[in-house]
Amino acid sequence: MMRSMYSGVSALRAHQLRMDVIGNNIANVNTVGYKASSVSFSEMYSQTLKGASSSSASRGGTNPMQVGLGASVASIAVNHSKGSIQRTDIATDLMIDGSGFFVVTNDANAQNKYYTRAGNFQMDEQGFLVTTEGLRVLDVNMKPIQVNMSDTKNATASTNITINGNLNFTDTNYTTTVDLYDSLGDVHTINVNFKNAPIVTTGKKNVDTNDPKYDSTASPTQTFNYSYREITITKEDGTQMIPSAPTDKYYAKFNESGEIVDIVSNANPADPNSADTQIAGTLTMTVPGAADITIPIDRSMFFTGGDVTKARIFTQVSKESDAKGVQLNGNSAGSIDTFNISSKGEIIGIYTNGERKVLQTLGLVDFDNPAGLEKIGGNLFQNTPNSGTPKYGAPSTGSFGAITPGALEMSNVDLAAQFTDMITTQRGFQANSRVITTSDEILQELVNLKR
Repeated sequence: MMRSMYSGVSALRAHQLRMDVIGNNIANVNTVGYKASSVSFSEMYSQTLKGASSSSASRGGTNPMQVGLGASVASIAVNHSKGSIQRTDIATDLMIDGSGFFVVTNDANAQNKYYTRAGNFQMDEQGFLVTTEGLRVLDVNMKPIQVNMSDTKNATASTNITINGNLNFTDTNYTTTVDLYDSLGDVHTINVNFKNAPIVTTGKKNVDTNDPKYDSTASPTQTFNYSYREITITKEDGTQMIPSAPTDKYYAKFNESGEIVDIVSNANPADPNSADTQIAGTLTMTVPGAADITIPIDRSMFFTGGDVTKARIFTQVSKESDAKGVQLNGNSAGSIDTFNISSKGEIIGIYTNGERKVLQTLGLVDFDNPAGLEKIGGNLFQNTPNSGTPKYGAPSTGSFGAITPGALEMSNVDLAAQFTDMITTQRGFQANSRVITTSDEILQELVNLKR
């Protein structure tokens, strides 16, 4: 009789604790990055009234006789499944799409590390990326992430140009402009001119080894038709800089498929059948108060990124002329204007001169057993002996998830499941309270026997 009462009391305690967990889950249904918990019960003790016995030749064995002594809480487990996504379009709101936790600290040397899935970060007055509680977010090197909004970039001079696009075979006197930067950041415009109609070979010439159609295994007498388009580079006022000698002639050389081959000069400028020589020159522009602008003038001008090992980007075929001159590098001075965060966790500074620079990379951490982490409040976890050793890394590498900027991971609480658990918990509590009242009534009857 007393056993049943104490069993009921233990069950009431267990169900009350389960109700506390359910209430906390529901309270945090809209908490960013919250992970729901669930409770499981286990039998507390069993009192053995009679032990088991083995069988004999004349008699069978008997099972033990035991009475349970109530229920206890076996575990309160945290569900680390990903919550739903909520778009905010705020640059500092971040969501981890996959495994991992953000790493934050509350001390200058980042000795104390805490972990969170809540990415509702903001910037403080010193440019540090912090949580709503002011803890600093750490990068992949476990250093606080700081964006210096006073950062500047010095001007850089242009050192390469490319010509990209097509030059129609029938177009004459086609010009494209290129803006070059000097070491002070000032812009100087040059004109790249393709003059006159192309001059073409009247007979096939020996194949040029720089021709993309060149086959080193073919006969040495391999020949092709070629065409030449005169090219000059002038200043804005029309002063010719390339070729430096007005009597010289430089040509863009094309094969019979319209692919760029090289930039050359002919032995006899009027005769495309004459031998040609590869040009490897330099354009030098003197700028008062700044370093000279020096640009190589050679076949690299017609390749992706100015690299002759990459694809050719200039043609002369029968379609609209759209060739454009592009300076590959160089820029004016600028200061940081804003920043954004990529899916790889890169903090990218955007400067007023259009340049971009990776300032830092967001750090993540993962554990072999995330359920072993301990909640310490404020959407924070800390590691325990059963969570495993922290594994640090960058987003989108290894097992780490990618970053979704401008979005937050919401709570993973399932309200329908919580209300269902609430009903079963309530009924369990009621049933066990009936056990206690019934046991009390039986005791009352026992007391009344003395009358």
